[in-house]
Amino acid sequence: MTVLTRTPALGPLLARGALRSPFKRPHADAGFPRSRLVLAPVRIDPARLAAYERVCGFATGDETLPVTYPHVLGFPLAMSLMSARDFPLPLLGLVHTSIEITRRTALASGPEYELAVQVAGLTPHRRGTEAHVVTEMRTGGEIVWESRSTYLARHRTDTGAARAPEGGPEEPVPVLAEWRLGDDVGRRYAAASGDRNPIHLHPFTARLFGFPRTVAHGMWTVARCLAAHGAPDAVRVRAQFRAPVLLPGTVAYAARDQRFQLRDGRERVHVEGEIRPLVP
Repeated sequence: MTVLTRTPALGPLLARGALRSPFKRPHADAGFPRSRLVLAPVRIDPARLAAYERVCGFATGDETLPVTYPHVLGFPLAMSLMSARDFPLPLLGLVHTSIEITRRTALASGPEYELAVQVAGLTPHRRGTEAHVVTEMRTGGEIVWESRSTYLARHRTDTGAARAPEGGPEEPVPVLAEWRLGDDVGRRYAAASGDRNPIHLHPFTARLFGFPRTVAHGMWTVARCLAAHGAPDAVRVRAQFRAPVLLPGTVAYAARDQRFQLRDGRERVHVEGEIRPLVP
């Protein structure tokens, strides 16, 4: 376990990961860093929190943290691990494919917290190798929030790594609203979250990575949906990132009961998920 007293700067971590990416040889059986990074104490910056709430559509000034906000706090620790020499997947091209969040209670913005992040393992995927990154937030020694993110590195695989389809078609989710997204959403979210991946900032840098326009952050799409849907204090959220949201553009927010989606004007799904109350 490595204990930090200051949040690592994301810029140098992203640069380090980019420089090391060409030398990585991803494989599900590769070794990965076993260290657990702990950051304490974690204090919430009110100005940064308010900027995050505004860009994601959460209410401001209620002195509680949005359910997705601890991910922002823990992201620099995750980048520390994923940009390290012993992390086998290249940071360039790594795709955030899913997240599961468990919040056990409402989280006030005033107290100090402790964050811990570790790589839980690697698994084969039909398109490459997935890394599973676990983030925990504690107060008073108790876990009050945790997440499990999956990141995919695409590479050639054996056909045996393919997965069987899960379940059948589900009932369509009705559209409740359309959102027009400006080309500055990525830059505004980057300023609030610290995630300045170049695909989210400018069309030119996005084109360098194969995108025709700037791409919205996946975690922004989830946060925006949850801001519209709402969530109980004790909740489990699961979300799958299906397709990038290009900026500027128009998306359709759809929801019914515990399910939500973000779609384009047709039937292409950008993100889908579910919100379930946590049963004691």
